[in-house]
Amino acid sequence: MRITRIAVHQVDLPLHEGSYRWSGGNAVTVFDSTLVRIDTDAGLTGWGEVCPLGPAYLPAYAAGARAGLRELAPGLIGLDPRQLGVLDRHLDRSMRGHPYVKSAVDIACWDILGKAAGLPVAELLGGRYGDDFALYRAISQESPEAMAARVAEYRAQGYTKFQLKVGGDADTDIARIHAVAATLQPGDVLIADANTGWLMHQAARVVDAVRDVDVYIEQPCRSYEECLTIRRRTARPFVLDEVIDGLPAVLRGVADGAMDVINLKISKVGGLTKARQIRDLCAALGIAMTIEDTWGGDVATAAIAHLAHSTPPELLFSATDFNSYVTVSTAPDAPRRKHGRMAAGTAPGLGVTPDPAVIGDPVFVVGS
Repeated sequence: MRITRIAVHQVDLPLHEGSYRWSGGNAVTVFDSTLVRIDTDAGLTGWGEVCPLGPAYLPAYAAGARAGLRELAPGLIGLDPRQLGVLDRHLDRSMRGHPYVKSAVDIACWDILGKAAGLPVAELLGGRYGDDFALYRAISQESPEAMAARVAEYRAQGYTKFQLKVGGDADTDIARIHAVAATLQPGDVLIADANTGWLMHQAARVVDAVRDVDVYIEQPCRSYEECLTIRRRTARPFVLDEVIDGLPAVLRGVADGAMDVINLKISKVGGLTKARQIRDLCAALGIAMTIEDTWGGDVATAAIAHLAHSTPPELLFSATDFNSYVTVSTAPDAPRRKHGRMAAGTAPGLGVTPDPAVIGDPVFVVGS
């Protein structure tokens, strides 16, 4: 089997809530997503998606994904998409860095492998645990009172894990955490995610002020070293996200005792192939994980669902249903949230077929 054609589509994904706000005054109202379609000489087609959280979150941006794919796509024609290890090495030799560019290609090839094997991707990633898995809900940065009200709203939809977007003024963030904590019910889980937004003196104030609150502290500062310093100043469980960009970062964090949980974002590490490596390492070392991505629609959510559903439940801290945040559905057969939980599809591959009427014509095509 050989790759014969690669088509790249651009899709806007507006948000139900109008905007999504996090640390540093950053906000997005419409997500710019890139869908990749890979066709083969065997008649099988695979789909992948990459959707950066704007240009100010990670070293990634939407137009950069498409520019990078223009560079990579010609060299992929003629390769066997089922040979994922060979493909992964080819991508890394062809382009140094830029893992998010490679992610959608890798996901699409997993989709093809699943279809060729007649198996859902979750089974190829290790097997399917249980009937479904729990999701978390991100609470966009607002006033303490408004964020507390959002928690009640989302709990009614079945969520029990709530990730507060903090990382602003320390006093306001302390108030946000306390306001939301006061609304929690037994079984609820609270995460205060600063998205690198605090300086160390601010982070130190916050973790001290919430020392008696049952809350996880997530990525308080920009650098690994700063986060490790704050980790050593608090007894609250600790999550690392932005600095976890590959196996070496995980190994360093484990050696230093730097975290209890990691957020594993598929596109940040370069696709499902590398995400599976990290997932399996964390599972062997007893590090819990939130399985997610930077953002996305139906295809990205399907990829998340397959990786999450194949993760041992005791190590799956949570996962994300990004397609429930946006107003545009690109694939009607994608997995959907049901009372705060989700299940990966059981059809071969990712189990999603984007609607041509929604995704429109490709912005460019390589091959024939």
